[in-house]
Amino acid sequence: MPKIKVKVDPDLCIGAGSCAIVDPRTFEMNDENKAYVLDHGKNENIYEREMEVTDAELADVLLAAESCPVLAVIVYDDQGNQIYPK
Repeated sequence: MPKIKVKVDPDLCIGAGSCAIVDPRTFEMNDENKAYVLDHGKNENIYEREMEVTDAELADVLLAAESCPVLAVIVYDDQGNQIYPK
């Protein structure tokens, strides 16, 4: 399974919530109406997480990132290369 890093920049996030709607397994909104990356098992609001994903899960994460109107969701491959936004 591919490994990726998903990051939400809370300074850019405007609380549109599209990422959480498109991929609720990966993103949620916090009390400040900022998106964060779910850290399954820890129940922590984190803005950056490394995770192993299936091809389908990677597609969902990328679709969620693309849905952000302010490009606050950033996705990196396992080599640290930014794959979205390009």
